[in-house]
Amino acid sequence: MKRPAAAAAAPPAISPASLRALSHTVVACRACPRLVAWREGVAREKKRAFRDETYWGRPVPGFGDSRARLLLVGLAPAAHGANRTGRMFTGDASGSWLYEALHRYGFANQPNALSRDDGLTLTDCYITAALRCAPPGNKPAREELARCQGFLAAELALLTRVRVVVVLGRVGYAAWLRASGWWDRLAARERPSFRHGVVTALPDGTMLITSYHPSRQNTNTGRLTRAMWHAVFRGARKILDGVNVKRET
Repeated sequence: MKRPAAAAAAPPAISPASLRALSHTVVACRACPRLVAWREGVAREKKRAFRDETYWGRPVPGFGDSRARLLLVGLAPAAHGANRTGRMFTGDASGSWLYEALHRYGFANQPNALSRDDGLTLTDCYITAALRCAPPGNKPAREELARCQGFLAAELALLTRVRVVVVLGRVGYAAWLRASGWWDRLAARERPSFRHGVVTALPDGTMLITSYHPSRQNTNTGRLTRAMWHAVFRGARKILDGVNVKRET
């Protein structure tokens, strides 16, 4: 007899008093059966190169400076990156691109991110994602993104000093617009464009920068070059330093 599929657990109530409390709530989440099965299966089977490591295999909380003015929103943990290490963009090729740029423009104390205990710290920057669990094929389902949206909304409520938001890829772009409320407040024709490197001033003064995701699919094909990538963070730094940059309104 075929066993019925497990029902999705209700998303946890999200009303944290701090980012630390929110992190505990994120890590304990089991709301999406498909994602739970995938992330835990990957953690058991492992990649040959990491067979001697203990994988994190749980949802990955945000990481960075609680007083950050720069917020980065990515897609989801990579199966053998953050799902292994337990820290956003740590231990994979995308993270190598990201932290090199953050270090170059003064947001990170070192250019590499290998593990949770490698000494990396962020200054004036916080990193999060649309989804907190590694999804099969890097493709989250719409309902999974919807369940995770509350985590991002809770982070936005706690990160009260954010002035510049960099969204990585269309999924990160849509997730931030929804969690921040701009998706509903702006008519479709008024929503910021998603094109690489576009800077948009939102009505509350927040500056949104849209960027291609530094996935191998983009970096290995030349769709995203180092020059294009660095320009995003150079622009963020200029805005935070009070230098005018070309923008859309």
